[in-house]
Amino acid sequence: MFLYARREWAVRAVLRRLARQRVALVLQPGNVWVIENAVPDNEETDAALKTCFMRGWVEPLENSVPKGRLGPNGELPEAFRFQTSGPVWRVTEGGWAAIHRSNEWTLVGILLGAIGVLVALVP
Repeated sequence: MFLYARREWAVRAVLRRLARQRVALVLQPGNVWVIENAVPDNEETDAALKTCFMRGWVEPLENSVPKGRLGPNGELPEAFRFQTSGPVWRVTEGGWAAIHRSNEWTLVGILLGAIGVLVALVP
């Protein structure tokens, strides 16, 4: 039970981190996006993003985009040679609802409304 909750927390943490990404600048030539607050590229993050994709919280914006890290002084890799490629993800409406926990707030509102009706009906 605890392991399930821990994985759920990790999936939601990756979703929130994905929502904080932004394009810092676009380098020319080549139309290279430099992304701030990028989600780390590892196996755990990949599994969490695929879980979010399966739930409809994210969708790929572009596939097979070259990925890499900037050098220690912020310089680009030599001759724009990147280490890997993969998708760029975007958060869907369902993902934003999951981030803001809209479903839980709706249920709390319905519960409070039902309690209010019961209090009004009891003499």
